Amino acid sequence: MASLHQDLAAVEELGMAYKNILQETGKVIIGQEKIINELVISLLSRGHCLLVGVPGLAKTLLISTLAQVLDLKFNRIQFTPDLMPSDITGTEIIEDDRADGSRKFKFFRGPVFANIVLADEINRTPPKTQAALLQAMQEHEVTAAGETYTLAEPFFVLATQNPIEQEGTYPLPEAQLDRFMFNLWVDYPTFEEEKTIVKSTTSDYKAGLDKILTAERIIALQDLVRRVPVADNVVEFAVKLVRNSRPTEDSPDFIRQYTRWGAGPRASQFLILGAKTRALLDNRTTPNIDDVKAIAIPVLRHRIVTNFAAEAENISTVELINRLLEGK
Repeated sequence: MASLHQDLAAVEELGMAYKNILQETGKVIIGQEKIINELVISLLSRGHCLLVGVPGLAKTLLISTLAQVLDLKFNRIQFTPDLMPSDITGTEIIEDDRADGSRKFKFFRGPVFANIVLADEINRTPPKTQAALLQAMQEHEVTAAGETYTLAEPFFVLATQNPIEQEGTYPLPEAQLDRFMFNLWVDYPTFEEEKTIVKSTTSDYKAGLDKILTAERIIALQDLVRRVPVADNVVEFAVKLVRNSRPTEDSPDFIRQYTRWGAGPRASQFLILGAKTRALLDNRTTPNIDDVKAIAIPVLRHRIVTNFAAEAENISTVELINRLLEGK
């Protein structure tokens, strides 16, 4: 059990490490500080992220850069309609034993055996293959031919979706979307950011990246997040916010009017874990209600299902979340 003094020192160390992470990723990635902040929060909370954005916004570059800075093993899986579950988890191959001439099965690990796994365009592959990745996300282990293999920690999955082309795609069902802590929307850069991006990417500039954290330190910081105390009023705020998103008798009128389903208890858990981590990154030892509010949209956006009335009136889930937050 870590002492309070050690924990306080770790909070200070994390604050410094986070500033250095932003500095290092900033050598390659222009802007996107909010997305980097949310990725780090999700990693330290032991969550996973779904990134939604049009092509060309450097989603893959951002994640591979973050993996370099954190000194973690990174694998990218390009999801396609013909991808099989064994292409993700690994497969057994018959191998000849040169010593005695016998043949035996040997398991070759798939790309899911990494610390950071980028599932590129996850909605392009059939549900059977999506499910193989989602089992690994939930259990942090893979089962192949009756054997169970534990994945290395930390294990962090980032899945991307292209919001434009929906032909020939397999949208993730709500139950599977719920496995993702955050649903992050990667936006276009500002004019000044885009100018800087064009200048740096069309020159021969190559950034040298320093490694800020290691897998061992990240695991220790994930444990630290769990030990952060939270005031009852912050927990109550998070739980009430999630409960109000469900169309029941006690929920606000606009929720009953525009939603089919609200967020489940997993949303409350992620709101508190995310609030704890956000406080630590800001050098604070306990979260407040503002921390919960700051991450409410990425936590709830994919957990609230709107109905036909909302679609007819062009009312988005983000609008409903904002109204819930204002009503508090």
